[in-house]
Amino acid sequence: MFLIIPGSLILGFFFSAHLHRFVQAVPYFFAFVTLTMAIGCGLRQLRAVLNRPGVMLWTFVLAHVLSPLIAYGLGCLLFGADSPYVLGLVLFTIIPLGVSTVLWVGMSAGSVPLMLAMVVIDSALSPFVVPAGIHLLFSADVKTDTVAMMGDLLLIIVAPTILGVALHEWSKGRIQQAVQPIAAPLSKLCFTAVVMLNAAAIAPQAEALRGDLLKVVPAAVAIVALCYAVGFFGTLHYRNREVLVTVSYATGMRNISLGVVLAMGYFSPLTAVPVVLSILIQQPLATLHHYVLQKLNKRSAGAGG
Repeated sequence: MFLIIPGSLILGFFFSAHLHRFVQAVPYFFAFVTLTMAIGCGLRQLRAVLNRPGVMLWTFVLAHVLSPLIAYGLGCLLFGADSPYVLGLVLFTIIPLGVSTVLWVGMSAGSVPLMLAMVVIDSALSPFVVPAGIHLLFSADVKTDTVAMMGDLLLIIVAPTILGVALHEWSKGRIQQAVQPIAAPLSKLCFTAVVMLNAAAIAPQAEALRGDLLKVVPAAVAIVALCYAVGFFGTLHYRNREVLVTVSYATGMRNISLGVVLAMGYFSPLTAVPVVLSILIQQPLATLHHYVLQKLNKRSAGAGG
């Protein structure tokens, strides 16, 4: 993904004139990505999360309450409250948890069932969380069609999620293994198409943001890093490595493709810039976070020995 995502962005920018007419297909590509994710989660995983509501609720507070407040404060400090970049930084923190988080949680010895179920539940709540977060922080400063946004989120997130969970239950969990050889690579192609087409949509405004890159890039890096830190330090009191790993990845990685879809569909193109930059940033920082967690784990094991 380190090569695919930057490559998709570059291709989207260079071939913007040819790709721009396909931008309207983005929600459908994204809906397929959501469906592929949801077929891996059944009612058993969802019940496991509901049996641990404290961890789930605290994760959502860290991810969608504390993180947006930090993003808003930092954005206002750097760009001013009326800047579209502030909205982009906040949008990154209120979109649902990222699907790729599940992979990193598994590699870092976190709780994959907990993470997968939280992604599904958070995605299902997004039609209410995203518009509410934007309205509470920006109020009348940002004009958007909340009803239309909720409708789109229901179409591209909630409906595929419900269908995926239903298929998982109907097949007793066998459907994921059956369709994975085709669905997994096709899902990656759809995700690549989402990134490429949204880059093509942003390309005409690229000239206007050149002078701002020296501020926007460090701000995006800082917000993504702070989101990881919020999850890490916010769960130290649990004294449970599995919870710490799971929640720190959950707060650090978001569903960026959805963020870009929303930014391009309901706000100014410049709003999408911090979200697009986060695509490039959150995966390398996930690697760094994994390295830090491994070092801390070895240190703890050595101290325990």
